[in-house]
Amino acid sequence: MSNKFRSVDSIEFKGKKALIRVDFNVPLDGDLKVTDDTRIRAALPTIQKILGDGGAVILMSHLGRPKEGPTDKYSLKHVIGNLEALLGKSVKFANDCIGDEAVNLAASLQAGEVLLLENLRFYKEEEKGNEEFAGKLAKLGDVYVNDAFGTAHRAHASTAVIAQFFEEKATGYLMLSELENADKVLENPERPYTAIMGGAKISDKILIIERLLEKVDNLIIGGGMSYTFSKAKGGQIGNSLCEEDKLDYVLELMKKAEAKGVKIILPVDTVTSKSFANDDEQGLASAGEIPADMMGLDIGPETRKLFADVIKNSKTILWNGPMGVFEMSSFVHGTVAVAEAIAEATENGAFSLIGGGDSAAAVNKFGFTDKVSYVSTGGGALLEHMEGKVLPGVAALQV
Repeated sequence: MSNKFRSVDSIEFKGKKALIRVDFNVPLDGDLKVTDDTRIRAALPTIQKILGDGGAVILMSHLGRPKEGPTDKYSLKHVIGNLEALLGKSVKFANDCIGDEAVNLAASLQAGEVLLLENLRFYKEEEKGNEEFAGKLAKLGDVYVNDAFGTAHRAHASTAVIAQFFEEKATGYLMLSELENADKVLENPERPYTAIMGGAKISDKILIIERLLEKVDNLIIGGGMSYTFSKAKGGQIGNSLCEEDKLDYVLELMKKAEAKGVKIILPVDTVTSKSFANDDEQGLASAGEIPADMMGLDIGPETRKLFADVIKNSKTILWNGPMGVFEMSSFVHGTVAVAEAIAEATENGAFSLIGGGDSAAAVNKFGFTDKVSYVSTGGGALLEHMEGKVLPGVAALQV
């Protein structure tokens, strides 16, 4: 992979202004304070390399999904405090990502200084991939660096269109490590190779599951999507989540897996609740025997054991999607059990890749980040890369 790209290591940034697309789309609480700075930390090595060379850094990112132009709660000014603390230096801020203020601040930026631009998505042109808008952003820097893997699957102005305006463009350290780690589970995985798929819907994961059937030895299915499998096999799932239009597809998938010698491992028991709530009446049911007035919200204790045994005997592990409603304390145990098993397997020499989104959030929340091989910062981007799609933000950097 890396031979198609210029890494930031191949550029001497002394006296240059690097325009870096970062992913500072971080969660904020009600007081607009950053609650998880993982994505800011992930960008630090690239920023520090450029500053260390004697370059200046101009950072651009989106935050949230602003619908109507500038909105205070989506302003990137809320991340400045965290960024300054992590960098150990002050950060200048432009109240707009284009226009006179941004141009003047960028022009007067000295070596070793950092400028953060306001939210790119305050302009509709960003998501439309507008070339004129990309051109205005491009005028701010001498070198373009993309280190925002989390948005690499979007053909936006700052990720895919802007690169054409630069003679010098490079891949940041985060982007490189994301691609290299994804390729470890795609290209020559050590066996046994186990993929764990969770989350609510099977429809979100069809393409990745199809691709994984060509690669894995074991496919563990948990979370909301497991009830569609259970119903397809003739089970009773009560009020659990189910995609009725995917029942035939699931049966086909199980046949296909069998033909390829891939073991699909489904839950054998389920923690149930009267409603989607932490404190309603709860129970435990065998898979396919959920009472009509109950819903499954987590995998049960027997399933946790079953899944953990398979995981601990694996040499390559990919995890995408929680095993239950882990945001609620009553239904957290399945997701924690999987995280613990992955940590143990990793300690014993397995390679484990945690695939962004909710899985990454769970690993961070329960303190397993340092106990797995790699936690991806990109949910959708990682899945699309693994589905074999060309990511526009990556393609734009190829030389």
